[in-house]
Amino acid sequence: MSDLDEAIEFNQAALLLRPPGHSLRSLSLGNLAISLWDRFKQLSVPSDLDEVIELQRAILLFHLPGHADRSSSLGNLATSLRERFLQQGVPSDLDEAIGLLRAALLLCPPGHSLRSLSLNSLAVSLRDRFLQRGVMSDLDEAIEFNRAALLLRPPGHSLRSSSLGNLAVSLGDRFKQRGIPSDLDEVIELLRATLLLHPPGHSDRSLSLSNLATSLRNRFLQRGVPSDLDEAIELNRAALLLCLPGHSLRSLSLTSLAVSLRDRFLQRGVPSDLDEVIELLRAALLLRPPGHSDRSSSLGNLAVSLRERFLQRGIPSDLDEAIELNQAALLLCPPGHSLRSLSLNSLAVSLWDRFKQRGVPSDLDEVIELLRTTLLLHPPGHSDRSSSLSGLATSLRERFLQRGVPSDLDEAIELNRAAVLLCPPGHSLQSLSLGSLAISLRDRFLQRGVPSELDEAIELNRAALLICPPGHSLRASSLGSLAVSLWYRFLQRGVPSDLDEVIELLRTALLLHPPGHSDRSSSLGGLATSLRERFLQRGVPSDLDEAIELNRAALLLCPLGHSLRSLSLNSLAVSLRDRFKLRGVPSDLDEVIELLRAALLLCPPGHSLRSSFLGNLAASLGDRFKQPSDLDEVIELNRAALLLCPPGHSLRSSSLGNLATSLQDRFLQRGVPSDLDEVFRLYEQLSYLSHAVSRMDLTAAKSWATFAEQMNHDSALLAYQTALEFLDHHVTLLSSSSRHFDVIRKATSSLAMDAFSCGVRRGVLKTGVELVEQGRAVFWTQLSRLNSPLSELSLSSDTGAALAEELKQLSSRLRSTFDQSTEDQSPQIRQLTIQWNDVISRIRMLPDFSRFLLPPLFSDLQKAAEYGPVIVVNASQYDCDALVILSGQDPVHVPLDIPQIEVSELSSEFQSLSEQFGSSDHQHKLVSILRKLWHRIVDPVVQALRLSNVHPGSRIWWCPTAELTLLPLHAAGPYEKNRDNLSDVYISSYTPTLVTLIRARQRISREASTQHFVAIGQANPDRGKELRHVAPELAVVAQRLLPVVSVSFTSLADSDATVQGALDALNLNQWLHLACHGMPNRTQAFESSFAMRDGPLMIKEVIRSNWQNPEFAFLSACHTTVGDENSPDESIHLAAAMQFSGFRSVIGSMWSVDDEVARQVVSAFYRYLVDDSGRLDCTRAAVALHKAVKKLRRNKIPLEQQIVFVHIGV
Repeated sequence: MSDLDEAIEFNQAALLLRPPGHSLRSLSLGNLAISLWDRFKQLSVPSDLDEVIELQRAILLFHLPGHADRSSSLGNLATSLRERFLQQGVPSDLDEAIGLLRAALLLCPPGHSLRSLSLNSLAVSLRDRFLQRGVMSDLDEAIEFNRAALLLRPPGHSLRSSSLGNLAVSLGDRFKQRGIPSDLDEVIELLRATLLLHPPGHSDRSLSLSNLATSLRNRFLQRGVPSDLDEAIELNRAALLLCLPGHSLRSLSLTSLAVSLRDRFLQRGVPSDLDEVIELLRAALLLRPPGHSDRSSSLGNLAVSLRERFLQRGIPSDLDEAIELNQAALLLCPPGHSLRSLSLNSLAVSLWDRFKQRGVPSDLDEVIELLRTTLLLHPPGHSDRSSSLSGLATSLRERFLQRGVPSDLDEAIELNRAAVLLCPPGHSLQSLSLGSLAISLRDRFLQRGVPSELDEAIELNRAALLICPPGHSLRASSLGSLAVSLWYRFLQRGVPSDLDEVIELLRTALLLHPPGHSDRSSSLGGLATSLRERFLQRGVPSDLDEAIELNRAALLLCPLGHSLRSLSLNSLAVSLRDRFKLRGVPSDLDEVIELLRAALLLCPPGHSLRSSFLGNLAASLGDRFKQPSDLDEVIELNRAALLLCPPGHSLRSSSLGNLATSLQDRFLQRGVPSDLDEVFRLYEQLSYLSHAVSRMDLTAAKSWATFAEQMNHDSALLAYQTALEFLDHHVTLLSSSSRHFDVIRKATSSLAMDAFSCGVRRGVLKTGVELVEQGRAVFWTQLSRLNSPLSELSLSSDTGAALAEELKQLSSRLRSTFDQSTEDQSPQIRQLTIQWNDVISRIRMLPDFSRFLLPPLFSDLQKAAEYGPVIVVNASQYDCDALVILSGQDPVHVPLDIPQIEVSELSSEFQSLSEQFGSSDHQHKLVSILRKLWHRIVDPVVQALRLSNVHPGSRIWWCPTAELTLLPLHAAGPYEKNRDNLSDVYISSYTPTLVTLIRARQRISREASTQHFVAIGQANPDRGKELRHVAPELAVVAQRLLPVVSVSFTSLADSDATVQGALDALNLNQWLHLACHGMPNRTQAFESSFAMRDGPLMIKEVIRSNWQNPEFAFLSACHTTVGDENSPDESIHLAAAMQFSGFRSVIGSMWSVDDEVARQVVSAFYRYLVDDSGRLDCTRAAVALHKAVKKLRRNKIPLEQQIVFVHIGV
């Protein structure tokens, strides 16, 4: 080095003697630059390189455009700048180098001796920039320049092999980016040509062999052709022979051969390949002692292979060694090291394996921490981010399954959602990613019971299955996962098609698990369980027989010691118990009990399935009990099962119910009072459950109420209160969607009506009112929480005003998502719901708002009678009653002398009759029904009203329940000469619930100077016959309202009366007259609609609307108060939808309306609606309708058309 230092000193001295202007100065600058470059290459001192660059810049000033040496000067400066970029990473150095090289290339036209060198240098620099910034155009250009350079270096050229290599490297980079097979094929051909230029004995032959081997291995990984891998292994073996002990490339060669052999092991499973891999990697590790730059990757490779051998052979020491090696590798990869994320992940994977084998919780905790750290090293945009997100999600889900901490599962779901977004269609991990999110959502559904999460899981499972066609490695697991999700939905909702699909999916999965497959036993068991369930639903014996055969086959594959044996014994037992119940063969029941006793022995205290196995054994002994001791054992088993379900356990309510039922049986058999006392002590525990409420809890509470009624027990009222509280919790978990209407309908059944009856029979009338209000119109109650008047809250304080505004915004956004079930909106809906619940919690912390949006007390409900009495008319299996709610006094009880069965018959008779209205004269039958209504229901109420000093001509509101909602109470009467019908005494309105009426009154009409009224008419809808009287009807409305000074009148008809046109008009108007076809849907109530020109305006769209201060709607259409025939109490019909959307007063029809009659009613109605001050007043709507109908009677109109219109609201 002293010679080089001395040369630099002499060059510096010479330069001082050749000042600017000296003829030899550029020569001296060049000499000094060359000697400093040499020293930089030796010692890597940055200042030497900086000085080289400055000297070369000075030289370039001597070699101006046109100078013969300018091209080489540009190239030299570019080379130095590129070198500094490689050392220090400053992008501007590389950009400048590329600019200089482009300029140099322009000075080396075709034929120039330096052109190939110039092309090559520019290609190399462009590839460097691609590697730094990832801009594909740089790489494409580098490849073009490399091709051009290669053409200038024909066979025999001294630099041909380096050009072949450079082009191969660039094409290899492009293959990694785009995966184009032809690029990789060309790389291999180029490397084969390079190898021919490096014959045996050549110094670069070993490297050439390795490079070609690597590319062939890559092609094998892409296309799976075994011969490529075999050739790669042979080339790696040849390279290793050229790298004898002591050779600088020996450790690299050992590793390359090991990696290729490991690939072959993974493809063909030959154990000797894996053993050789481990030996080669141990040898490579010895050549990379502590301090070696590649030691960490060697440790990692050996760890991976030892883990692989553990997975194959199960030798714990292999896994322990793999973990130790991974820990050592991680210590060599501190923060900032390029291999740190790989090392963290490898250690996490091996610890995960150990956790799955030994179940040590600390291993799982460490896995999660390692994967969190890995994720931080894979920020948005990193190619491995999606797999990092999925790995962490899987570990958190596992910890949730182990310890039940909800936040772990919530985080897993969020991580899985993020991973799915990073795996678009075509991504190799898309199926796995979709499946992982589906499974974690299903877990959360099982924990919290939110049906929308299960629906989303099913959609994700379907999407995953679509990208796993027959032959795909994940097809069987995708089929199974979809089947499991559909199974849980079937258990929740009972839709038969879900169960049929489960069975078909599991049959297909079983074909993919032939005899000898490790998953065959669980496949047989799953299919058996589904077939048994179908038998229980439909009673087809062949399903049960097949289930038993499958369970027997599964049990044969689960010998003693098998992890699934206890489950298999239990499954066979429950299916045999079903067969015993079907055919009564005693030997079946004996076998059931033996199988369950065997299963119980395999579930010692502490086993997660012990409680359910105890319950099954108890139920089977209950079937067999021939003597008192059998029933005693049933009770003891149920007691043991209950002990395993402490407060907070999700199965506690069903365990309480099972024990209570067996004690009921013993009481009914022996009559011991202590058994009866214990039954009700058990049931009463339901009233203070500490876990999230499920449908099982609701079922148990209903059973309590039924038995309490049967025994006339004092706890009956508490049972109803508990059941309705559970109902409220259960419904609150459901998102507001018509998809959940069936769930609500089944959950409510007759609960509210029976609870009301119980309150009346026990003399607690106010409690009865609270209960019936809580359990009816549950769907609207849920939705109306998004539409609550907030004026009182807004005026309470600044905080109240801020919370009111926040709630208003969130409610509007949630309402707009009603029935929008597209997958991408699900996270949005969930987030909005969380925020909404949070605001509600904060509002309840304010003074005087502790019961905000909670089920109201009677003192609140009584406000419904502020402007006239409200009559709740109830039909229950226990009795039928009416309750007159009056302002400022206790409710008045009116017993009704009609059983529920007669109410049902009367309702059915009337529904059949109403479907024939308009086709022939049914007046005699109609009068007969109206007389029955009068004598059995309405007249007793009228007598009570008179005794309560409700004067004739007063307004009254009917609030009927059950089938009574389908009957025209407003039209009841004796229909005899000189006797008054109801309409001659009082003016009737309806309200679905008391709260609905109160809310309508709370929406105070704004005293705007102008009242905006729109009349919408559609005579020629998309579907349905032409309505000839729509135009005359709209003309009548216009004639009545145009002269009214306060009214701004708009008409929308024919082609303008579209779905969107109507919705837009309602955004601008508060008063509505709608003349069109009403299209009720008695089985799918949310599909009910108004027929517009371009299609149906459905209830769903009305619900999603956010109209400003709507006042009144006259629905001059057929069937606008007709709802779901199976759940009349839910009032899902067009008129109720308009009322929910904010209209304070609505007129609708109970059946088909004659066009001409509608026109006459409308004409008279609007004349009476305008008050003395010349303004429209929606509180006059009931009186105006009453007067209009009275006028109609003089015109000999058929009776059914005189009573078709009803008023709902204020």
